[in-house]
Amino acid sequence: MKCALRTLRTLLALATGLAAASVAMAQPAPIRFGLAMSQTGPLAGNGKALLIAMQMWVEDQNAKGGLLGRKVELVSYDDQSQASNVPGLYAKLLDVDKVDVVMSGYGTNMAAPAMPVVMQHDKVFMTTFVTGINEKFKYDRFFSIIPSGPNSRIELSRGYFDIAMAMNPKPTTVALAGADAEFSQVALDGAREHVKRLGLKVVYDKSYPPNTTDYAPVLRAIQATNPDFIFVASYPGDSSGLIRAANEIKLKTRLFGGGMIGVQFGALKGQLGSLLNGVVSYDVYVPEPTMKFAGIDDLLTRYRVRAAKEGADPVGIYGPPYAYAEMQVLGQAITAAGSLDQDKIAAAIKANPHDTVVGTIKFGPDGEWEKSRLIYVQYQGIQGNDLDQFKQAGKQVILYPPEFKSGTLQTPFSR
Repeated sequence: MKCALRTLRTLLALATGLAAASVAMAQPAPIRFGLAMSQTGPLAGNGKALLIAMQMWVEDQNAKGGLLGRKVELVSYDDQSQASNVPGLYAKLLDVDKVDVVMSGYGTNMAAPAMPVVMQHDKVFMTTFVTGINEKFKYDRFFSIIPSGPNSRIELSRGYFDIAMAMNPKPTTVALAGADAEFSQVALDGAREHVKRLGLKVVYDKSYPPNTTDYAPVLRAIQATNPDFIFVASYPGDSSGLIRAANEIKLKTRLFGGGMIGVQFGALKGQLGSLLNGVVSYDVYVPEPTMKFAGIDDLLTRYRVRAAKEGADPVGIYGPPYAYAEMQVLGQAITAAGSLDQDKIAAAIKANPHDTVVGTIKFGPDGEWEKSRLIYVQYQGIQGNDLDQFKQAGKQVILYPPEFKSGTLQTPFSR
């Protein structure tokens, strides 16, 4: 009898195991989205926030049944904010992890080194906040999640120069400065196009080393040329150093700012606080009454709960909405393509407008947004370092474009 019972238990266990294996075999493999993202180093403040938003989309999409009847999964590696790490990580994603879809990390400096690897694998490449890199590569499967329009190199600074030229009296001189790095040089090149278009005189045009730590000498040199306004193209560390130095030397000019990356991050907003007052910088979304999109408030509410637990940007108005929108675009394109065929996905991205939490996105033939929607804001009335004030209207006033304008320029910039 005992022998028979043991045999029966063995058969039952075997049957259960076979049934489980059969179910597992019937489950299709997940669709894998892969990227390298800065989770440590100077770009980590935004990188962590972007990853949270992307993971939120993965969870939301899986709750709806996934894509093409399959679950979705996010595979990410830390590029440590070092461009030299990027090519190897994308080779690993594509050759070892065999991801189905690839996105870039944050920013031009991190996306550019990934381009050759992605192109060798003929993959669709959705990039995050990059400027002008496809002018060189001309890759037909490149797409950019930044609302700077069909010529991001020039559009990045258009709003700033238009704001400057609306001052009374009109300015005649300008100073240009930026780091000797990929983004800054692309942005400065675009700014020079506007200088030529507007007939301005350049009184200062120099780059500083990326490892600069003391920016007071840079600004003193600029102020000695007495420019009507100053355009800066900077990464987070530079932006913080330049703004602190502007206060330290009591910089006097009519307009100061431009392509300053980092002032959009919650961490830097909190560190600089009232030092931001008067700075004019590009942005992509701020909580002004002129800029309401369906679903964005719900996303930010949910994001902030997770950000508090995971130590990410507690404000989250810059990167997270666009990271979530990026995943929405890819999901909609895969659904429209009905497969993971990269040609079909690329065609679907180009052919269709995409409804997202940052509004409707339509891509042009070069993979950039069909129409620019980059905004320029001025920090006004910031008191102390309380982060909650940046979640409210009236602190990051939109000056450009006219359809989103929510306030007027306060000038001159004087410390």
